[in-house]
Amino acid sequence: METTRVTTTDKPVDSFETDLLVYLATRIKDRAPRCDKAVMAQVKKAFDLGDFKGKKGEQLFYYPQVPAKEKQSSARRILVLGLGEIAPQEDGAMVCDTLREAGGHLAAACKKIRAKEMIICLPSLDTQGPEQVAQSLVEGVLLGDYRFTKYKETTKKKTDYEGIAAIKLACKTSVKLVRKGMIRGKVCARAVCAARDMAHEPGNGWTSADFAGFAKTLANTHGLDYRCIEKKEMEKMGMGGILAVNQGSAIPPRMIILEYQPAKKSETLLLVGKGVTFDSGGISLKPGAGMEEMKYDMCGGAAVLAAMQAVGEEKPDLGVVAIIPATDNMPGGSAVRPGDIIQHFNQVTAEIVNTDAEGRMILGDALAYGIKTFKPDCVVDVATLTGAVVIGLGHHYTGLISNNDTLAKSLEAAGKQAGEPLWRLPLNKHYKKQIESKVADIKNIGGKAGGTITAAAYLSHFVGKTPWAHLDIAGTAWDFTKKTYIPKGPSGICVRTFLNLIKNWKTGKLK
Repeated sequence: METTRVTTTDKPVDSFETDLLVYLATRIKDRAPRCDKAVMAQVKKAFDLGDFKGKKGEQLFYYPQVPAKEKQSSARRILVLGLGEIAPQEDGAMVCDTLREAGGHLAAACKKIRAKEMIICLPSLDTQGPEQVAQSLVEGVLLGDYRFTKYKETTKKKTDYEGIAAIKLACKTSVKLVRKGMIRGKVCARAVCAARDMAHEPGNGWTSADFAGFAKTLANTHGLDYRCIEKKEMEKMGMGGILAVNQGSAIPPRMIILEYQPAKKSETLLLVGKGVTFDSGGISLKPGAGMEEMKYDMCGGAAVLAAMQAVGEEKPDLGVVAIIPATDNMPGGSAVRPGDIIQHFNQVTAEIVNTDAEGRMILGDALAYGIKTFKPDCVVDVATLTGAVVIGLGHHYTGLISNNDTLAKSLEAAGKQAGEPLWRLPLNKHYKKQIESKVADIKNIGGKAGGTITAAAYLSHFVGKTPWAHLDIAGTAWDFTKKTYIPKGPSGICVRTFLNLIKNWKTGKLK
């Protein structure tokens, strides 16, 4: 997918040879589907026979006839893919997700017939312009074509399908807009796939050092400012949260920082992502069943770092700083114990009741340090933080908690546009009371009731009055809602949400 060529053209599609030529059709109740006139006859015939109605995901495959004594047809196969019924008043975000799902169907169709090249004739939709149509389709195809085969050695075959090599978007008008949407779709999709790659890496293949190495490469490639805070410096700075979590580990912790600032002075968004590269639970050991999935506990950090990859490419008008506190959580002989008391970077003391509530401990230091150092206009943290959010929202919504209504609404809109819905939960003094400690300022768990919210209550002690939002992705970072462009396993959630938030940011919106 990383090497897939994506281009546009306004030339007739029959002037190109391709493995698969695609047209998209929308359903019209009791009538033949709306489609390009080039395939209208075939679609009408199939409709009359009851074989094709243009329903979402429905496919009409056929092979172009080759008249005698004429050269081979430019397209080896033609596919008409149904988009379903799209009403003029339908929500634009829903239409975008329909197009992404269509892209996922196309990726699957290419895999089935082992197509290396594909031309997509863009449809004209009343609800979406050509730029958004192009972006959504490209995102869907590239995300649907994703695969992780790095560690496939003896089982890998020469005949294995390696993915789509080239995609061409064909349009008769608005080529500049289509190209703009195509480029953004490609940038967004590749960033998501970078996050998926990081998450797929095993605990022995992705450590705090790998986070730092990836960030340094991004900085060198895109001209970002890079800094990595090592263990000795953390000790001098009093970062007791991340140091406590790291106590049982043989691998030192790192706090990775990337900063992008546009040429003109702008507001600054701080993104903080949990980077626990493997979570055993520490002394409060997790059950053995399913523990292998705890390599995914760094998906928040992966999302933030992948978003910076796209920021580096797009160079937006908004300043963006990313911080990833990175460590694993192991039950070594020197591991932090239940009952221990630690002191965070901002002097807040915390009683450690459960060592498996480690994410909030490393995020606390990162939030306090990031706000003090960069003085951002707002901050968003993202973390696979609590199992409670899975109980409350399943695998369909990311939990959102915020101290600022405007920021929360902006994130909800960005997530909706990305097909990554957020659900806001409350946070007030009653939840904060649950984490009061008799021996320290706070304790790191507040009981089973409202576990997602009490985790956010812990984080609220490190943000002060800065507009802040917390995203709990424990239910959506993997096993997210089944879609054609979301594979089983890590989803790369929140990367495109962040990129939408950045793109649509308006200076002064929080004032």
